[in-house]
Amino acid sequence: MKKVLSIAGSDPSGGAGIQADIKTITAHKLYAMAVIVSLTAQNTKEVSGVFDCPIEFIKAQMDSVLSDITPDSIKLGMLSNSNIMRIIAKALRQYDCKNIVLDPVMVATSGTRLMDKDALNVYIDELFGMAKIVTPNLPEASILSGIKIKNIDDMEQAAIKISSYGCDSVLIKGGHFSSDATDLLYKDGEISLFHATRIDTKNTHGTGCTLSSAIACNIANGLSIEDSIQKAKDYVRNAINSNLSIGHGNGPINHCWNL
Repeated sequence: MKKVLSIAGSDPSGGAGIQADIKTITAHKLYAMAVIVSLTAQNTKEVSGVFDCPIEFIKAQMDSVLSDITPDSIKLGMLSNSNIMRIIAKALRQYDCKNIVLDPVMVATSGTRLMDKDALNVYIDELFGMAKIVTPNLPEASILSGIKIKNIDDMEQAAIKISSYGCDSVLIKGGHFSSDATDLLYKDGEISLFHATRIDTKNTHGTGCTLSSAIACNIANGLSIEDSIQKAKDYVRNAINSNLSIGHGNGPINHCWNL
């Protein structure tokens, strides 16, 4: 059985973060592992609190998992501050980890900031060089690249800029565009577009976490980056199409639609 490790924050309402990753990995019939770096108090309406785990305990979690089980891929989600980033990067290098999917979680849908502003340079310097793919959404890609993204051409320039930080490939997710949900991949100097029509629903809580963990699952199974993205987009699209109605805000998607 292929094994996927998620290193991220916890969402007690179950739609995003570690919980979404574990559901996604399990739905792909892979073995899910998790290192929790932060606890959040959140639901479908808001993030009301964040508690970062002590650095020593994060390191203990990493050592416990990686000294015993070698993951076939790793998904990195919410990493809120520079100290957490450094300790995670150190452990990934120590255990020579491969197939890393880096999902920049910076701001929650509700607007709550989930990454310290002063941690961005450390984030780029410590982690991007190890990433097989980085998967920012439009606002995150704008922050990372310094480019205000209004169209596909802007996405391409932003992806090229982000790629210069050392990662193998960049997928900019276009879900924040009002017209459609076209994603752009920059890999080996080439651009690929992944088109999808927009689904009319407010229940999209955790889609970014879910897409990146689905990509990690497909990479663990030996698929190419392009096929990993397409299969992940198909999985997320079906999860959104299930149109769950849970909670009073932006509800979660159905990670287990295929079970």
